[in-house]
Amino acid sequence: MAGRHCYKDVIPFTAMVAIECSNVGVSVLFKAATQMGLSYYVFIAYSYVISTLVLLLPLPFFFKRSRGLPPLNVSLIFRIFLLGVLGVVAQLFGYKGLEYTTPTLSSALSNLIPAFTFILAIFFRMEKVNIRSKSTQAKILGSTISILGALIVVLYKGPTIIPSSIQPSPPPILNSPISSTSESNWVLGGSLIVIEALIIPIWYIVQTNVIKQYPSEIIVVFLYNICGTLVSVPVCLLLESNLSAWKINHDITLFSILYSGIFCTGLSSLVHTWGLHVKGPVYISLFKPLSIAIAASFSAIFLGDALYFGTVVGAVIISIGFYAVLWGKSKEELNEDFDIGRVSLPSNTKTPLLKGSNVVDRGITHNDC
Repeated sequence: MAGRHCYKDVIPFTAMVAIECSNVGVSVLFKAATQMGLSYYVFIAYSYVISTLVLLLPLPFFFKRSRGLPPLNVSLIFRIFLLGVLGVVAQLFGYKGLEYTTPTLSSALSNLIPAFTFILAIFFRMEKVNIRSKSTQAKILGSTISILGALIVVLYKGPTIIPSSIQPSPPPILNSPISSTSESNWVLGGSLIVIEALIIPIWYIVQTNVIKQYPSEIIVVFLYNICGTLVSVPVCLLLESNLSAWKINHDITLFSILYSGIFCTGLSSLVHTWGLHVKGPVYISLFKPLSIAIAASFSAIFLGDALYFGTVVGAVIISIGFYAVLWGKSKEELNEDFDIGRVSLPSNTKTPLLKGSNVVDRGITHNDC
């Protein structure tokens, strides 16, 4: 029982928090690399190539163990290719938006992902909704509280708790062309990140469907990365025609590409795919609100940015909403386990006639599903 609890709850929780830290780190490194002249088209294409090469190393071992898996039919291959297309398009929008804005805003807008995923999961009947159920109420209320906390982080600064270690630059002249351009870029970048937040839940839904039909995470992620490489390389070559931009210097640009390919495009996709198989799309998307607190912490610690009272308050509110949703998910799974336990009662168990008929009815319904 303890081992099952560890596999179903502790390991997914720890893995998702670690991946969110990794993804925020990629955003910070990408922002620093683009400021040194790295093209984001080059960044995306090289990240997919490196991720594919890294996943290629353990692949023969998993292919030997995949004899009991169903064959890769045309429909499954098409869905994996669709995953590659969605992944590339999401990164094109997301990284371009990040180029115009900041990692903190990107992390803030990523809090739209749980809401979009929850709606899509209901539409595709992957998530149970019973308004009278406490678990459903906790998930809805927790998601709303998390988004509210994210808005507080973005819109309210408050007093400074830890001052910035960087000398502030002089404020821009009001109504100047530079100020106007900066504001328009901020809006454009935010809009592109919102589009990314719309695409990622679709990726989650399709990936969940794929992993149910072919339950081998590393093989699916490897094939997804191959498709992503086949799509991203020609598209990015077409969009970035300057061949000199494809030459990478041995500085933070190289490190950011290696880090992204190994930990973000590779390991993050693998952990998310495994998490989708174990917990479902809504659970995976619920960790996005944590990225605001992580991004704010990383900015204060590594970039010397100031830490504000509003950031702390928003992070606390996000945590409250996050744990409320976790409670709802765990209560829902506990009820499901209890129902399954009642279905699997021994035939010689003495129960009242009415309760026995209810158990049989549940068993038929469960098997039919």
